Amino acid sequence: MEDKKLYECEEITDLKDMLKKSGELYGDKIAYKIRDGKGGYIEITHKEARDMVDALGTALINMGLKGKRVAVIGENRYEWEIAYLSIVCGTGVVVPLDKALTENEIKNLIKRSEVEAIFCPDKYIEEIERIKSGEVGKLKHIISMDLEKNKEGIYSERELIKVGEKLIKEGNREFIDAKINPKEMSIMLFTSGTTSEPKAVALSHYNLCGNLMDIASVIDFQCGDVILSVLPLHHVYECIVGFLFALFRGVTMVFADGLRYIAQNLKEYGVTIHSDVPAVYERIYKTIMKGLEKQGKLEEVQAAMEKYKDEPIEVRKEVFKDIHALLGGKIKVLISGAAALDPEIERSYRKLGFNLYQGYGLTEASPVIAVETDKYKKVGSIGKSLPSVEAKIVDPDSEGMGELVVKGPNVMIGYYGNEEATKEVLQDGWLYTGDLAKIDEEGYIFICGRKKSVIVLKNGKNIFPEELENLVNRIEGVTESFIYGKRKNEDKNDVKICVRIVVDKQIVKDVYKVETDEEIKCAIHNKVKEINKIIPQYKAIRGVTITDEPLIKTTTGKIKRQANLDAIEQPQD
Repeated sequence: MEDKKLYECEEITDLKDMLKKSGELYGDKIAYKIRDGKGGYIEITHKEARDMVDALGTALINMGLKGKRVAVIGENRYEWEIAYLSIVCGTGVVVPLDKALTENEIKNLIKRSEVEAIFCPDKYIEEIERIKSGEVGKLKHIISMDLEKNKEGIYSERELIKVGEKLIKEGNREFIDAKINPKEMSIMLFTSGTTSEPKAVALSHYNLCGNLMDIASVIDFQCGDVILSVLPLHHVYECIVGFLFALFRGVTMVFADGLRYIAQNLKEYGVTIHSDVPAVYERIYKTIMKGLEKQGKLEEVQAAMEKYKDEPIEVRKEVFKDIHALLGGKIKVLISGAAALDPEIERSYRKLGFNLYQGYGLTEASPVIAVETDKYKKVGSIGKSLPSVEAKIVDPDSEGMGELVVKGPNVMIGYYGNEEATKEVLQDGWLYTGDLAKIDEEGYIFICGRKKSVIVLKNGKNIFPEELENLVNRIEGVTESFIYGKRKNEDKNDVKICVRIVVDKQIVKDVYKVETDEEIKCAIHNKVKEINKIIPQYKAIRGVTITDEPLIKTTTGKIKRQANLDAIEQPQD
């Protein structure tokens, strides 16, 4: 088996062991830098963060939560992360919940996961109290991330930390000395459900730590680096890369003020590492190019991108230092995950001297399966599988495309309480990803599309929606698109390819010099016709709907295909 490791890292057996070992190495370094609300910042060291974890965990056990399930919900903040670690490193099972869920969905997941306590910001307390008073499941305790002191049946996370500190001083070592079984379920994560009801993924310390060590062996995060947390922390991609891995490597974590402030936050905090979804990188790139166009510099920059594309990255960084300065000038690594990145965007960032790597994973794989690195990168691929992850293609067609299956320490225990669904995706230790892919002779993996979303034509040809969506999304003024198949009236056994295109009307008006909705529709239709001229005719888009209403997506920006299909109107051709 090829040795893909590029760097050495500490061996860790569980997250408690990770906190101990990394705490000894980086204890006096800054773990969190957060606003103080007065124009300044509060800095929390790695040792202080770990002391908070010990204190809060001690208090949770004192509340009778040993071996119980505890949920965490809310925006990205250090209190969320301290709560997560205090549960998982000696108290019980942590259940991270999506902050964007409706009250009914939260109620359903609280019941399904049998949580007995939940951490949340104050803005969730009313609905959580309603759920609790409705005697849903086993929920007994609500813990506020905002309150300074306990209040009317609501615990304060800060006060619990003080309680735990006192207990530790009095000799209580129940949490500190707690033994971790690395192979049992310690994390219950609900999938985002792009095509079906969320499943409860059972993960262990062994799963997460295997993934952390693998990532550390191929991507160079170092003490002194700064990472910006943007993606929702309940999602295992952000949880691993932007939170646990940062703690493992002594990195400083900072939190974004929102999607529209990302570029500003990158500059403000001197961010060196950023992990995000493709849509954000695409938006940043388009904004930069639009700014250059307004300054009359676009052609000059594009010519330079071609001229220097084969030069070392240090040369490209220097040539395009003004563009790097727009993102703070300190970016060392950009990582794209959670959805497919347009190869043209990846290529363009590289030409500008940015280390942009595409990664790939699934909640069921804790989550990272493959990622590009300094040594292994190929545009359009997701790189090679991580060092301890085996990947292969099953049932390949004549072109070598088939379902991607993987095996490794990161592969989940199974779907909690759903043996049938577990057997569908876990076979002889191999995880069936549901993604169609190819692996080239050098071991690079190329994702073609979701098996469930492939559109099969009458002639047996396969259409991958993601491929066509990438082309449509390049049309200026288009913010996103959704490709789907519609049964033909004249032949119910065949389908025509249709697209729902979401546009920014103001940009379309400015770019194409149009005014009315009919003119907007006509301008975008013409652009779709141009795409049809450069692709095989069996892939041609025959139905177009234009809207300014966003598509239905998960909180990490993945298109919910079934939900959009259910909501879609008849396309107007």
